[in-house]
Amino acid sequence: MTAIEHIKAAQQAKLIDEDGEPVTIELLPPLTGDEIDNLHARVEQPLPEELRTLLSFCSGIGGCLDGIDFTGADMAFEQKEVFPHGLPIARDGFGNFWVLDITPLTVGVVPVFFACHDAPVVLFQSPDLASFLCEVFRMITPPHKSLVDDVHEDRVFDVWRKNPGVMDQPTAAASSDAEIRAFAAGLPKHFQVVDLRRVSPGMGFSWGRYGPRTELRRHGYERIFGYAKAPSTRLFAKIFGR
Repeated sequence: MTAIEHIKAAQQAKLIDEDGEPVTIELLPPLTGDEIDNLHARVEQPLPEELRTLLSFCSGIGGCLDGIDFTGADMAFEQKEVFPHGLPIARDGFGNFWVLDITPLTVGVVPVFFACHDAPVVLFQSPDLASFLCEVFRMITPPHKSLVDDVHEDRVFDVWRKNPGVMDQPTAAASSDAEIRAFAAGLPKHFQVVDLRRVSPGMGFSWGRYGPRTELRRHGYERIFGYAKAPSTRLFAKIFGR
C-alpha cells in the first residue's frame, strides 16, 4: 500500500488509543505546486516522489504522535552532521523527532529515522513514508503493536547501552566493503564507524556517545557514520606548543 492508501484506510478504521479513547485523525490541507517547489528549495535537494505525491494529498496529519507535518515547518530540529538535508516530519512531544533523510539518492522513496536526545541516539525507523505511516496507525489500532512504539520506547536505550554494530577505525579501514574502507581511510584512528545502509528498524548509533562535544562525520550521502570523543583542549595545547 502507498502512504495515501494507508491514510485513507485509517480514516475508515475504528481508531482507539491505549487508554481506550477514540482517535480521530485530521488531514492538513495539501500543498500547491508552488508550495511544493518552495519546500524543494528549502530542503536543497529534489523531493522524493512519494513525498511530492503525499504533499499533493495532504500536508500533515493531526491526531497522531504529537503532530505530523510533512513540510517540517512546525518542527524545530536540525542536525546537519547526521542529516545534511533532513526534513523533520513528526515529534513525540519530548523534544525527539522522526526525520526524512533526503539525499540525491532518495529519488522514489525516503527512509525515516528517529532522532532522540535522551538517550542521544539516531535510529533507523522505516524504509519509506508508507511503512512509517502504517506503523503510526498501528499505534492507535488494537492490539497497538507498532514498530514506531518499539523504536521509541525500547530500542533507544538498547542501542545506547549495547552500541551494536560499531567498528573501530582500523577494523573499518580493513573492511571488505569499499565504501566503508574509503570512509575509514579519512578518519583518525580514535573514530568509531557504524553502517546503517541495510539495517532493520531500531538499529542506529549513539551520536552523543561522548557528550555534547562528540565529533560526528558522515560518508557523503551514504548512511555510514563516524563518531569520536573530541580531543581535549590540553591535547591541542600540547600539539601547538601552548
